[in-house]
Amino acid sequence: MHIQFINPNTTSSMTDKVLIAARSVAPANVTVHASTSKNGPASIQGPEDGEASIPGLLAELKIGIEQSMDAFVIACFDDTGLDQCRRLTDKPVIGIGEAAFHTSMLLGHSFSIVTTLAVSVPVIEQNLADYGLASACRRVRASDVPVLSLEEPGSEAEEQISSEIARALDEDGSEAIVLGCAGMTDLSARLARRHQVPVIDGVVAATGLAAAVVGCQQSMRNTT
Repeated sequence: MHIQFINPNTTSSMTDKVLIAARSVAPANVTVHASTSKNGPASIQGPEDGEASIPGLLAELKIGIEQSMDAFVIACFDDTGLDQCRRLTDKPVIGIGEAAFHTSMLLGHSFSIVTTLAVSVPVIEQNLADYGLASACRRVRASDVPVLSLEEPGSEAEEQISSEIARALDEDGSEAIVLGCAGMTDLSARLARRHQVPVIDGVVAATGLAAAVVGCQQSMRNTT
């Protein structure tokens, strides 16, 4: 089984981080691939960046279709271009945002989302409403961390995110935290230990869900 993560921004270090996280949890029968958009913004912060990233995202998807990938994951928490991608293939296409939301709900947890900048909050809130999941989310919070700060060694990004998690737990009454950016994938385990609550990373969640969906499809084909 081959699953391709597509990073719709052009920052390859983020793609590398996503690939490491996904491969660390992928089942033994799954090979994880990752690609980076060749054109578009260096990071996706708000709807304008999202729109600008779609042509590059679709180009990477078309390459993956030609390579006969079994499933695709959009490695942007805004689930950028999700509908457009699904119109191009009958293979499963999963966004890491929707994967994280559903995983938290399947675990029985209400959640707060801690994302990067405030400009991303309305996009995420609209996605929750579109998916019919708004009631499960206590609040979408911005940590005021620019996306590219997550790629800078020695930045204060992790501490700012941790501080926002602490506020979410204190003020929202959430049972879990969902990290609202693919660039946060390497922080989830440390933050979970630090705050003693489930901290859900969409990259990890999407890896398992994509494998499960493809497995279900293959099983249904074998029984018909």
